[in-house]
Amino acid sequence: MTEPRLITRRDFLGNSVLVGVQLSAFGLLLGTRVSRAATPLDSNENPAMGFTPNVFVHISPTGEVTIVCHRSEMGQGIRSSMPVLIADELGVDMKQVKVVQGDGDKKYGDQNTDGSTSIRNGYENMRLMGATARTMLITAAADLWKVSPASCKTEHGFVLHHDTGRKTSFGSLAEAAAKLPVPKKEDVTYRPTSELKNVGTNLPLLDAPAYVTGTAAYGADISIPGMLIAVIARPPVVGGKIKSYNVDKALKVPGVKKVVEMPPATLPYAFQAWGGLAVVADNTWAALKGRAQLEIEWDEGANASYNSDEFRKELSLSVSKPGKVIRKTGDVEKTLANASKRVEAEYHVPHLPHVPMEPIACIAHIHDGRCDIWASTQNPQAAQKEAARVLGMPEEKIHVHVTFLGGAFGRKSKADFISEATFLAKKMDAPVRVQWSREDDIQQDYYNTVSTQLLTAGLDEHGKVTAWRHRTAFPPIGSIFSASDDQPDAGDLQQGVLDLPLSIPNVQGESCKAPAHVRIGWLRSVYNIFHSFATNSFMDELAHTQGKDMRETMLELIGPPRLASLEELGIPALKNYGSPLDKHPVDAGRLRHVIEEVTRISHWKGHKAEGRTLGLAAHRSFLSYVAAVVSMKKHPDGKVYVDEVWTVIDAGKIINRDRVRSQMEGAVLFGMSIAYYGAITMKDGKTEQSNFDTLKLVRMKDAPRKIHVEIVESELAPGGVGEPGVPPVAPAIINAVFALTGQRVRTLPLSSTGLV
Repeated sequence: MTEPRLITRRDFLGNSVLVGVQLSAFGLLLGTRVSRAATPLDSNENPAMGFTPNVFVHISPTGEVTIVCHRSEMGQGIRSSMPVLIADELGVDMKQVKVVQGDGDKKYGDQNTDGSTSIRNGYENMRLMGATARTMLITAAADLWKVSPASCKTEHGFVLHHDTGRKTSFGSLAEAAAKLPVPKKEDVTYRPTSELKNVGTNLPLLDAPAYVTGTAAYGADISIPGMLIAVIARPPVVGGKIKSYNVDKALKVPGVKKVVEMPPATLPYAFQAWGGLAVVADNTWAALKGRAQLEIEWDEGANASYNSDEFRKELSLSVSKPGKVIRKTGDVEKTLANASKRVEAEYHVPHLPHVPMEPIACIAHIHDGRCDIWASTQNPQAAQKEAARVLGMPEEKIHVHVTFLGGAFGRKSKADFISEATFLAKKMDAPVRVQWSREDDIQQDYYNTVSTQLLTAGLDEHGKVTAWRHRTAFPPIGSIFSASDDQPDAGDLQQGVLDLPLSIPNVQGESCKAPAHVRIGWLRSVYNIFHSFATNSFMDELAHTQGKDMRETMLELIGPPRLASLEELGIPALKNYGSPLDKHPVDAGRLRHVIEEVTRISHWKGHKAEGRTLGLAAHRSFLSYVAAVVSMKKHPDGKVYVDEVWTVIDAGKIINRDRVRSQMEGAVLFGMSIAYYGAITMKDGKTEQSNFDTLKLVRMKDAPRKIHVEIVESELAPGGVGEPGVPPVAPAIINAVFALTGQRVRTLPLSSTGLV
């Protein structure tokens, strides 16, 4: 009799699927088994032999070129984009390159795949890595041939001598190049951008075969000998603690090994484990069944009084009073008092969740004086740091192996799940995988913060806007790092309040108090979501008040093409997403251009004349400029839907056009989910949503029949791509809804109005 064995869900599905070819003449169905890769990703350890000019490049004596991607792959295609910069500078075709995933290590520099930073911060450095290797290979060949390095070039994995036509492979030069000193940065010459053959083109998705065949391994796919599975019953209210529980019933579940009390979270929460009780078992099913038997009674703590409806009133009261002035030009209050007409509107956006398709998973294994971690993390160095804190180990003893991420949107840059796994691995003296369920993911998230904003404008007797005041209140992300942080600062308001160029003589931006009652985190485009919603919706309201077209009003409010100075913006400094203003200025011309382009490709005037109802919005975020036009229609039952979307992005120099287009298309659907359904609501401190039955996302039936994407050609410094497409989508939808129904929506989501 065959002994039963434990198989994974993916193995079960894989073994159950027959990839068949039906031979109809014989009625024969031939099947083949679908298999799965045994390891998550290739190791990034360089072989002992060969040429390693820096931590990103290795060339073996056989000529194989290995390039390390030190940022996390979560579907955005960074493994298909960042290595291309190195390969193009080096002079090697991508089909000759092996891309491996970098583990968490300070030697790579910043590895946090967040804030749309990978290309915009890594562009020059990745080119330097490739150019350095190329310089050394050329030097080795020139020494061999006794010629000038200036007479040599690299191409297709060879060094070529222009005058004689001689050539030699990178592999044959690896040993000699390895003996050369690494040149200083100032001694390395970059290729002309015209020679970067792949940059700016439509590049293939490197990992597509792994995605399609199921061989791509995510956090929950990793299995190591002796591994236990843990699920955790976390407090339903942040900061809550255990009062009592029934351990005996949980331990009676077959396969359950132990129930472990987790350390309770204390202020400030940062990346600590949430607390609660962990049920550790042989398999996930036993752990889940054991958790269901715990009968926990909670001490819910101070946040048990948190209710969304009441907090909205608190935020509304906060913005009704003067806040801390962070942006100021002219005299707003005097101008508003003397205005011929005053327009005012309050906007509200609730907490928003991340809900990546892959729920969180992390494995920790402590052995031989070190800890190995396998995790779908966006920030392996934060994981390393948190694990070191929990275990009391030096960071260099923590080895974080990054798997593929099934989506993330900022959630997996937090290291709380790393904290949980390392704590339990130490307690159990065995490797432990902590597995989150969908309900865990939704109810114990680091939510994008709730916000209320009050915008006020003064118009003169000719209908011209002469004053603009923007008050914003939201619990800031800083609250997870400092419990006393209850008011946004200038760094927070850079996202759509301080960096909005306005050709208005009197402008004021104010920050208002808002205490946090949940864990706040960054979500795809962060504060830009609600700042763009408010400013673009308000511009549409002003256009309606003026009796003008929205396009005309927007361009008038932004003013002529120019680089907005700090003096004009009315601020002493701008954090500018960590980049200098001389490299990435606030460029009113680029913002105008994406508006002009998106209204051109959407036939704005023509479609409006035909009776189509269109909405327009534009926003600068993460150093890029995006505009969107949305066409809305009605179903026979009166519900509204998005019919077609046009979007234009100016992100400076583009590396991979196909991935940029994909990001923009995804941003439209992401922004639609926010506009249609996005809301986390709290009652008695508890999240009311738990799964996709109560937290909806846009489905195929909601998707536009067509999404048009235009990418502006530019040689300017690269801006972000992953996030900037999101902020204009919701306000463009809301503005189109007003054009279609005459109903002004100032509170998201649309589902709360009954319109969708």
